[in-house]
Amino acid sequence: MAETTREISVPQMGLVLLVGVSGSGKSTFAARHFRPTQVVSSDACRGLVADDETDQSATPDAFDVLHYIVGTRLRRGLLTVVDATNVQKDARAQLVRLARSHDVLVDAIVLDVPEQVAVERNASRPDRTFGRHVIARQRRDLQRSLKGVRREGFRRVHVLEGAEIDTVTIGLERSWNDRRDLTGPFDVIGDVHGCAAELRALLTTLGYTVSADGAHHPAGRTAVFVGDLVDRGPDSPGVLRLVMGMVAAGDALCVSGNHEAKLVRALKGADVKRTHGLAESLEQLDAESEEFRAAALAFMDGLISHYVLDDGRLVVAHAGLKESYHGRSSGRVRSFALYGDTTGETDDFGLPVRYPWAREYRGQAVVVYGHTPVPTAEWVNNTICLDTGVVFGGELTALRYPERELVAVPAEQQWYEPVRPIDAGAIGSREPTALHVDDVTGTRWLETPHAGKVKVGEEHAAAALEVMSRFAVDPRWLVYLPPTMSPAPTSTLDGFLEHPERAFDAYAEAGVTHVVCEEKHMGSRAIAVVCRDADVAATRFGVDDGTSGAVHTRTGRPFFADREVHAELVARVRRAVLPLLDELGSDWVALDAELLPWSAKAIGLVRDQYAAVGAAARTALPVAVDVLARAAARGVDVGDLLARTERRREHARAFRDAYAGCCEPDTGLDGVRLAPFQVLAVEGETCALTRPHPWHLDVLGRLDDPLVTPTRHVAVDLTSSAEREAATRWWLDLTDAGGEGMVVKPAAVPEAGARVQPGLKVRGREYLRIIYGPDYTDALDVLRGRHLGRKQALAHREHGLGVDALDAFVRREPLWRVHQLVFAVLALESEPVDPRL
Repeated sequence: MAETTREISVPQMGLVLLVGVSGSGKSTFAARHFRPTQVVSSDACRGLVADDETDQSATPDAFDVLHYIVGTRLRRGLLTVVDATNVQKDARAQLVRLARSHDVLVDAIVLDVPEQVAVERNASRPDRTFGRHVIARQRRDLQRSLKGVRREGFRRVHVLEGAEIDTVTIGLERSWNDRRDLTGPFDVIGDVHGCAAELRALLTTLGYTVSADGAHHPAGRTAVFVGDLVDRGPDSPGVLRLVMGMVAAGDALCVSGNHEAKLVRALKGADVKRTHGLAESLEQLDAESEEFRAAALAFMDGLISHYVLDDGRLVVAHAGLKESYHGRSSGRVRSFALYGDTTGETDDFGLPVRYPWAREYRGQAVVVYGHTPVPTAEWVNNTICLDTGVVFGGELTALRYPERELVAVPAEQQWYEPVRPIDAGAIGSREPTALHVDDVTGTRWLETPHAGKVKVGEEHAAAALEVMSRFAVDPRWLVYLPPTMSPAPTSTLDGFLEHPERAFDAYAEAGVTHVVCEEKHMGSRAIAVVCRDADVAATRFGVDDGTSGAVHTRTGRPFFADREVHAELVARVRRAVLPLLDELGSDWVALDAELLPWSAKAIGLVRDQYAAVGAAARTALPVAVDVLARAAARGVDVGDLLARTERRREHARAFRDAYAGCCEPDTGLDGVRLAPFQVLAVEGETCALTRPHPWHLDVLGRLDDPLVTPTRHVAVDLTSSAEREAATRWWLDLTDAGGEGMVVKPAAVPEAGARVQPGLKVRGREYLRIIYGPDYTDALDVLRGRHLGRKQALAHREHGLGVDALDAFVRREPLWRVHQLVFAVLALESEPVDPRL
């Protein structure tokens, strides 16, 4: 009969100690069963600190290094194997404490080999110079350890002897709470508290076919209960019977609540206070059969603290769970999951004050919980509490995941009088209203669908923080910042630095077949975020100061320092877009636009920089031309210099006309206009990612308000030379009439990850005179050597971060995550790039 190979399992996320005397084969065993990166060897650590793996004097430093590496790996949730003798209780105790500090399980694998075998192995190794007495001492320590090692905090102790050391197989055992393999869809249901009728009604509303002892969804959805099935309500046994049946049939999962934990203790005979509905549950269970009571006790006693689901994207725990506890196993993890985190104080009602852990949560996983009743389920930093107090006369609430849709049914009546008003229990649960400095400072890497991996340097973050903290509008309005924009590739046509044909060619080479050429207004980039009224601003944006929106620059600053003027501008924009809100069925909208005229924002720049240059040139150059002309009349050979000076005089006149065309008389806010060209987002839709560009221009073109200036545009099929030529003529007409130029954009929304520029600006010859100086046309050969690669890369990254921030807000991701991405756009603006591009 063939000998059965022994198989042992170790925790997939945890610590494994190899225990054995020197020469027992621990390193060989570790190399056979674990990856090199999973094994931390005491010998290797001695080598790191002393260049000699046998230098026993380096042992204290070596174990400092070993403990640091082990702790770091355990913090990151990685299986870690310690290859050391570990024959002494104190050495093991330090590592067990380290595992507990990171809330992971720890196993021991003991290699129990005869002393003579170990001696012979060491004798064959020239680096092992210690005598037999060392092996004998280690062997004695090991034998003494085997008597009590199982009581030292190990989950399991696997003792291997003889041939099984070489034949054993090792499997990785995931923790009971690790159900990442279950991807849903799920219906997460809040605290039921014995309200069986309401539970049946909610399950029916969710589409389940409900019976007395189970419920099944025809589409295969799985219910997940956050605990507190029992106490206070009229029918705890009915709730248990229904949920137990669903769990047994694979239609549901359930975590333990604190009320189940207390009921279990009571049913086991513990002396517990029969308060908070426990007496009612015990009385109701007394009316049930002994068989049902035993099954209910076994069910509740077997409930675990939390589940990690959908590849780590969803965590369900009764009282919530901070990120460092996800998937971990320890007493304090279970305590947090059952009772939450408290401050140690009690409130006016004699109940513990809960620490608002959700306000500081920064995890990627959605955490769904209950425990503390709230009037309405609200998202707070990617967490949501579903206990809406059904037993107190509120509602029983479920979250459809991944849809993030809330479904609720009202209580049939108030079944239990709350000790504390539900509103008081919700104090401090609202999302923080301002950007937290720890979310944005220092060097960090961000990764988003449309930007890919982006590094935000510490120095750039510091510059952005200065702008954000001192000059920006209320950060709650900053759900988007627009990207920089690259010019079209440089033209080689005579007299042109930029020309539409180069933009058309660039997009065609990128696989784009249709583009839209839109007028580039001579104004300032503006983002308008406006709500239907102040109530929407308070509920959706958290801005409760009575305002209903903001209009800010591309760096987040208000256009007008005067708050009353800014408020009036917002009010005008809101009135102008009310028909758009009605058409799109939303209570708020974010628009990308230009604020006109340019002088409304940049009058200081025009006056101090451009006008000064223009005035000096128009004063000095005519005099110089007159002097040179008189010299030429006297026969002095100044013909070339005279021609060049006359040309510079004409350039100066053209320069003045160019910047003067950007300015209008200062008539206050009445002279300000808004030229919107993209609907960035509305409630439930990130239009910048879902709608083709012609749709944006069409829907905005229907706005009929004195504030709104339409954005003229031309559609171009890039395969049609006739349409290319027509668009070029249109551009020439715009620029010859004093216009700035146009922006060429893909008509369709590029796919995430596509290396397609969001837009290419093609500026007119005379407008470029403002940018490069009056005489730039004499230096075209030099300027054509400008490098656009860095500008294009910056535009692509900023665009991706911006739209992903906007999409995160629309999908109701935590405000801190939105701010991280918006802040990154602002930080990237600090990168050194030629500002003339």
